[in-house]
Amino acid sequence: MSAMDKFEHGGKLYAAAWREGGTVQELLDFSVNINPFGLPESVRQAVKEALEHIVNYPDATATLLKAALAKRYSLERDMFSVGNGAAELMYVLCHRMRPKRVLIPAPTFSEYERAARSSGAAIKYVSLNAIDGFALNTGEIINQLSQVDLVFLCNPNNPTGRIEEREKLAAIIAAAHKSDTYVVIDESFIDFVTDNDLFTCKPLVAKYPKLIILQSMTKTYAIPGLRLGFAIADNAIIQLLDSGKDPWNVNSLAQAAGVAALDDAEYLKRSVEAVTLARQTMIAELRRVPGFTPYPGAANYLLVNIAGSGFNAPRLGQALWKYNIIIRDCSNYPGLSPDYIRLAVKLASQNGMLVATLLKLCKDGAGF
Repeated sequence: MSAMDKFEHGGKLYAAAWREGGTVQELLDFSVNINPFGLPESVRQAVKEALEHIVNYPDATATLLKAALAKRYSLERDMFSVGNGAAELMYVLCHRMRPKRVLIPAPTFSEYERAARSSGAAIKYVSLNAIDGFALNTGEIINQLSQVDLVFLCNPNNPTGRIEEREKLAAIIAAAHKSDTYVVIDESFIDFVTDNDLFTCKPLVAKYPKLIILQSMTKTYAIPGLRLGFAIADNAIIQLLDSGKDPWNVNSLAQAAGVAALDDAEYLKRSVEAVTLARQTMIAELRRVPGFTPYPGAANYLLVNIAGSGFNAPRLGQALWKYNIIIRDCSNYPGLSPDYIRLAVKLASQNGMLVATLLKLCKDGAGF
């Protein structure tokens, strides 16, 4: 595996369509974890109205968007920084802080490592074990805090989908506070978690000045083409982040979309209810596929072990190509092998098409 292969992601729709001579619309993409209900109508309308303003520079301080975020999360406006996706903010954070040693669980989202390495940091891994359901080992992380400058955590974790209790993460945050270590928690998928107010660490930011929460709005509101994310932290960290960002880093359309999205509570409520039901059904259906073992994730995607199916991830991906279906091969995640794939939870009809295709492939013995 090359250095760049290690950091590849799902969602390569355009390259796939070009390679196969088809269109993006013809592909069923389970490789990216985007809200299957698509763009909220409120956001679509806000973007249309904002088109008139693209003749002007966007608000460099994102005043309205920060006000909407502050209202949504009952926090002060100066605790927010907005970015061209959460990924921009994690890179700016690393470039401005210049941590020498960074602790990262494995497996988890690859951009934490890439951002840390891009600023010259050395990486220490904490392994998450399949036998434990990929649970965080709180004790092991706490024991290593004095040896690192910054810790990246993801809750719910990507690609495992596991959600950790706030009390468990609070113990890590409190220990990091004592050892003068920064903790970055990526909550990009927490909106899909039922009763997520019981899990989010946003309420802890006011107590711990070295805690940073990152969150993408891309996944929840189906706007990956616009790019929008935010950070919540002590104002000293927010100022550090803002001083390292490009000017006008969030365009006018994205800002308008964000304000509208945050005001659309009904869309979010319906999405969480429907995704939760679809995920539960999808887990049950995947268990019918010979050799498939899905992990009980809490978000809008599932990690699946396919070791007993006769396939590995690359071969299964190639077989599904013939049916215009794309999946996420997880073999480039540290800590995972080619026996693992990740599947987005989509609409019930789409999930059914995937399972039916998998059953057909296994019946035909295509993996052996």
